[in-house]
Amino acid sequence: MSETTIDTASAAPGDRLTPALFAIAIFTSASLVFVVQPMVTKLILPMLGGSPAVWNTAMVFFQAALLAGYGYAHLLQRIRSIKAQVGVHLGLLVLAALFLPLQVNEILGAPDPAAPILWLLSTLALSVGAPFAVLSATAPLLQAWYARVRAAHADGRNPYVLYAASNLGSFLALLSYPSLIEPLATLSGQRWGWTLGYAAFGLMVVGLALVVWRRRIDRSAEPAPLARSAPMSWREKGILILLAAAPSSLMLGVTAHLSTDVASAPFLWVIPLALYLLTFVIAFQNRPWIPLPVTLAVQGAVGAVVVLIVAFRSANWAMAFGIHLVAFFFAALMCHQLLAARRPAPDRLTEFYLLLSVGGVVGGAFTALLAPAIFNMVWEYPLVLVLVGLARPWGKGPLTRAQVALLLTGAVVALSPVLLSLWLNANDEARGAFYRIFPAGMGQLAMIMLIPAAICAFLLRNRALAFTAVLVMITLSAQWIARGYDWSYSERSFFGVMRVANAPDPRMGGDVHVLMHGTTLHGAQARNDLNECAPTLYYNTATPIGQSALMVQRRGPARIGVVGQGSGAMAAYKRPVDRLTFFEIDPMVDQLSRDPQWFSYISDCAEGPVDTVLGDARLTLADQPAGSYDLLIIDAFSSDAVPTHLLTAEAIAGYLRLLKPEGVVLLHLSNRNLEITLPAIAAGQALGVPTLHQIYYESGTAAEMAEASTEAVILGRSEAALADFRADPRWKATRATTVRPWTDDYVNLIGALWRSWFPPPERPF
Repeated sequence: MSETTIDTASAAPGDRLTPALFAIAIFTSASLVFVVQPMVTKLILPMLGGSPAVWNTAMVFFQAALLAGYGYAHLLQRIRSIKAQVGVHLGLLVLAALFLPLQVNEILGAPDPAAPILWLLSTLALSVGAPFAVLSATAPLLQAWYARVRAAHADGRNPYVLYAASNLGSFLALLSYPSLIEPLATLSGQRWGWTLGYAAFGLMVVGLALVVWRRRIDRSAEPAPLARSAPMSWREKGILILLAAAPSSLMLGVTAHLSTDVASAPFLWVIPLALYLLTFVIAFQNRPWIPLPVTLAVQGAVGAVVVLIVAFRSANWAMAFGIHLVAFFFAALMCHQLLAARRPAPDRLTEFYLLLSVGGVVGGAFTALLAPAIFNMVWEYPLVLVLVGLARPWGKGPLTRAQVALLLTGAVVALSPVLLSLWLNANDEARGAFYRIFPAGMGQLAMIMLIPAAICAFLLRNRALAFTAVLVMITLSAQWIARGYDWSYSERSFFGVMRVANAPDPRMGGDVHVLMHGTTLHGAQARNDLNECAPTLYYNTATPIGQSALMVQRRGPARIGVVGQGSGAMAAYKRPVDRLTFFEIDPMVDQLSRDPQWFSYISDCAEGPVDTVLGDARLTLADQPAGSYDLLIIDAFSSDAVPTHLLTAEAIAGYLRLLKPEGVVLLHLSNRNLEITLPAIAAGQALGVPTLHQIYYESGTAAEMAEASTEAVILGRSEAALADFRADPRWKATRATTVRPWTDDYVNLIGALWRSWFPPPERPF
């Protein structure tokens, strides 16, 4: 028979096995590809201090590996024989299996805190790069094969439907990770489970090839290559790349925005990624669940709202979480539906997916790699939120009078909060009256004032340029109002954004320098001679941290270690007979806190030298001699995000190893969004060591920056170590808790979030 005679066993009306086999194989490969992402990133997270940037950088790696897989799938189509293509792919699956079982490759050693990105990308490549890239090629490969073996049938003319199956598998796998896999399985069990899943998939591909090949009616020839369609123009390719880049950038932007104040953890990572994949499922359906006109209407409304609130920190974290996710979902769905409408003929399927993958890498690299280098603040997320408006319909002809009026109204409304703020800043009497009427401050009022501008944007939703112009004005106004202090210094590193501002306070003697990490105040210092060396906020002498330093110093010369340097406020406690060492992962923090232009606790207040050891504390503390510290303070939060690996039973056991017989460990556990005290207490109880707890409430009579409410747990190797603390009525004994302690193999942040929202009736202290 001629090579152009194309058929499969599906020529028989009852043949449903072939389509089902393809769908199952694509579903399985996609599940493995996407469940490994949070898994391997969680494995590597502790080596980089639990920074939220770890996930975004890892996502760039996975997008690049996906691009490599799609590029390989595209090149493989140059081999005319499907049989040969199957053989090559199976061979690469076997070779990639040499990198299993899944684990973090330690050939590069510990990361350099000054250059963590290259280390992270290289370690991921050595650990999971080969199996991930080969698996990621499976979806476009199988769709291309499906188009050839089913060319004589209607479903073969639209193999893109299988892309929905692929993304459905990815979506379900991601949702299963935080809800089932992470809470129920240890990390070691997850690693071996994925390795077995990879082996099972290899056998599945062999079975698929055999069944499909044997069920051909024409056994004398292979399915013919598809007829070539007209090539895509460079303009068309550029549009496809940009439409794919925007959702990729937004996915990482919204993830970083939401995880900065909670935790860099899989349960937060996977939600935006799962929604991202769900938009692909909807966009590539034959009959989308959400039609494009509905998507455009909803995106126009929620897009205008989210650019208004993105600058402000919401007291209702759950509500803000939901608004940002809805806005991201519809922005991504809009772009992906526009992509699906532009998909080429099936013969250019792999090229289409290659361009989508290029866009994914471009968007991810912009957010995770380029933006931190060119912006000193997190501008990339609001920037892309605004620019995605250009993907909307542009309309025809000039703006109507009504549309011009809406544009001008939006501009005036957006400018009004800025003008009001400037007037209040210049008029002390008016400012005092304003804050008596609006104690919540200018930010809350500005959000209300900007709502009419958001309405104007929505009414201009079918004119992309005008719509985007109003969003730009809303964003600039909101960001200007929300800046809070007039920042004297702002710098950004892999580990976050550090800012310093001057906030004069007469009750503290005049100028006060404040340090902000992300959205959390991490230090303050009065700059007058009288109060300059008084530790403030969480480090005030009245707080549990201050109490612990003074208590230990009463015993004699003290060796103190502090995990988390901040403004260096703990250096104010150092006497000539003491030795103080900070353990800090971010070199920028060390440089900032030692610069007397900003903070002088270390340079002028400490009596004697203060050491800093750079690197993740779990790694650097492991190199310290046992039995050498009188006090270890664990206070290493990035913004309010929790580096969970510093609160596991293994971590606490490591801290206890470093203590002198009567030394103590203090865990600073203040957190806005998570209840992390019970797992810490449970870890201490599992280790069989005495534990005390204290919540200190600021008096309300002191200056604003003088002190802060603080929650802490203190542990010792023996009862004797805590005897003087137990004699202080501010420290309370703890009772047994049913909460499971966190370990290096198990962390349950969903439970911590749930307990924060719904506190248990009886807390064990």
